[in-house]
Amino acid sequence: MKLRVYFTPLGLDSQTVSGKPLLVIDALRATTTIVTALANGAKSVLPADSADEAMRLAHDLDSVVLAGEQNYKPIPGFQLGNSPSEMTEEVVAGKTVVMLTTNGTGAIVASRTASPVLIGAAVNFQAAVKRAKAAFKEAGELTILCAGHGMRFALEDAYVAGRFAKALLPARATGVEIDDATIAALQLVRHYGEKWKGAFTQSRSARNLKELGLGADVQSALEVDRFDIVPTYAERQVRV
Repeated sequence: MKLRVYFTPLGLDSQTVSGKPLLVIDALRATTTIVTALANGAKSVLPADSADEAMRLAHDLDSVVLAGEQNYKPIPGFQLGNSPSEMTEEVVAGKTVVMLTTNGTGAIVASRTASPVLIGAAVNFQAAVKRAKAAFKEAGELTILCAGHGMRFALEDAYVAGRFAKALLPARATGVEIDDATIAALQLVRHYGEKWKGAFTQSRSARNLKELGLGADVQSALEVDRFDIVPTYAERQVRV
């Protein structure tokens, strides 16, 4: 069995992960926002590569809402940002959310050859562990992909990857091949322990969000196991 972690989509080999299970993490904030939207009744989430593509996708759909951000800033013409608090039942229920974010949606699109592609965060941690463990056992391998921050290492994503890796590995990890990135992610868990808050609040993303008055999004991302759903990405759509 093989368990590997990528701290950013850079270097992700589409052939290596083709047809194999993969778990995408962008805890601050895209995967948290996606899980929240779908838990509150959104029909699906369509990740886009650019604002122009998002507009084209939305133009061809009924009951659609555009959501996202670029470098934390609102996107002109988009109704919503990338905040979990915006994904209320009143706003998204029954609608398709076309979404573009700085890091998360790109990571999801980069994983398109994998199967299944699971969407994970702290807010659906135990549910995602259960699904990922079953997929890992069946396929004999699993990739955990962090969105990162501007194609660089992001502390909160790496910590969440470590939490998933620890939960997925047997107690002695006998017979499981892990790479250096997985070892590093597990070391972060040893450093920060079982309390999620330390790694999240010390991260650059959390500090940026707080400075922009979006600290509530960090608290939303820390609502561990709030949801019992595991969205999957297939055929350009994220669905439950």
